[in-house]
Amino acid sequence: MISYGASHRLKFAAIALVCAGGVPTAQAQSASAWEGELHAAARLISGGALDSGGANLLRAGLEIRLDPGWKTYWRYPGDSGVPPTLDFSGSQNVKSVTALWPAPILFADGAGGRSIGYLNDVVLPLRIVPKDAAKASSLRVKLGYAICGNLCVPAEANLHLTLSRKAGADEPQLVAAEARVPRRVPLGPVSGANDGLAVRSVHRETAGAHQRVVVEVTSPKGTPVDLFVEGPSADWALPLPEPQGVAPDNAAGLRRFTFDLDGLPPGAVAKDAALTFTVVSPTDAIEVQARLD
Repeated sequence: MISYGASHRLKFAAIALVCAGGVPTAQAQSASAWEGELHAAARLISGGALDSGGANLLRAGLEIRLDPGWKTYWRYPGDSGVPPTLDFSGSQNVKSVTALWPAPILFADGAGGRSIGYLNDVVLPLRIVPKDAAKASSLRVKLGYAICGNLCVPAEANLHLTLSRKAGADEPQLVAAEARVPRRVPLGPVSGANDGLAVRSVHRETAGAHQRVVVEVTSPKGTPVDLFVEGPSADWALPLPEPQGVAPDNAAGLRRFTFDLDGLPPGAVAKDAALTFTVVSPTDAIEVQARLD
């Protein structure tokens, strides 16, 4: 079990929410208790409400903390690994929950490949739509995830949090995680600038007996970037795009990546398939959807 200092102990919000009809609810909290495994622990943290286009969204986060040197996985793990699973079906007064994914990193998987994920600590921001905005919402999640040091082991947690609807002590962590969620931008050059992150073009070409996809990415000159690609559904297992240096026109900050069209599920057709591309730099990240030609 991981031990944490006083700054990570459970904190209670000093408020009580009232249901319709005047019946008091369970006391809202700013964070759930940590539920630990050997080398890892997880908890839920509550954030303030978010008014988005008239919709009353609640903010929360799922935090996973790892021992030094241990890793866990992104929603697409790369060459090997297991992505987290989140089951919110036990929640109360919750219509839907959307998990957001901060920009991940690449790391060696120990078997000659590369995986995509997180080190040390990660908070997955959550967007919760309540069934009834006038009543309190209670979030429950059954979390399954994998953690890797020299070996990989499965981990799980069953977490519960009555949402406070107010910013708590862990709000800075949640805000920082939200800031690292890739921005959704359209395919094509950056409008009005030539040094921002962008996926400029995506096209297929024949390479011997195989087809491959060529992706041109722009970034500030000299800035390292990683590119990840996902298929239209979870049963697609596309390879990691490989950097091929600058594009033929040698424009500043223009890079070319390629990957073979392998890992398609049986019966899948590449043409017109909607792929999701994520570009990550040390200070920025974007997400682009593009259909294959």
